[in-house]
Amino acid sequence: MYRTNVEQAVEKYRRHAPGYDASAARTMPLRRRVVGMLGLAPGETVLDVACGTGLSLPLLREAVGAEGRVVGVEVSPDMISLARERVAAAGWGNVSLFEASMEEAQLELQFDAVLFNYTHDVLQSPPALERIFASTRPGARIAVAGIKHPPPWLFPLRLYRLVKARPYVTTFRGLDRPWRLLEAYVADLRVEPVLFGTNYLARGTARKRPQ
Repeated sequence: MYRTNVEQAVEKYRRHAPGYDASAARTMPLRRRVVGMLGLAPGETVLDVACGTGLSLPLLREAVGAEGRVVGVEVSPDMISLARERVAAAGWGNVSLFEASMEEAQLELQFDAVLFNYTHDVLQSPPALERIFASTRPGARIAVAGIKHPPPWLFPLRLYRLVKARPYVTTFRGLDRPWRLLEAYVADLRVEPVLFGTNYLARGTARKRPQ
């Protein structure tokens, strides 16, 4: 059973953390779109899975307001350090950040919504998904943005997908259907390929327990 390769992930993102925000600029429109797909309301509690440097935190915090809660979990100490700086600079008392793998994260709240923004390794880990959805309310909104293989006949783009993904992921498993394990937890998952099929957006609502 696959689990996140913590040591490899930490090493990869140690190199990427200083320039990560700049490199992520090209996918900011997708980030805004996937956060919008959660349909957050003031007062709700949302989980940002593998929150990185916290680029989604301002969007999530704006949506849930001062009376809501935002929880981010990130395995990379270098990435979460930048997220903590972002939170401290903004003075957000209702944003909590935890350094842990998703398989080991201690999630003490029940979430109304969960964001998976470019979290391929987590989506391939059954223990991580079990931990997340144990703390997710039935009917909670789930939104995903991520990488995928384009159709086989677009072979050059499949090579492009592998080259571009290599610096950021610890496994290439599941790239044809990265959401396949998520389907057991999300009742009505709807997937939309974007960027010539090299990325995707997905949304749905959480089941009570996996089927």
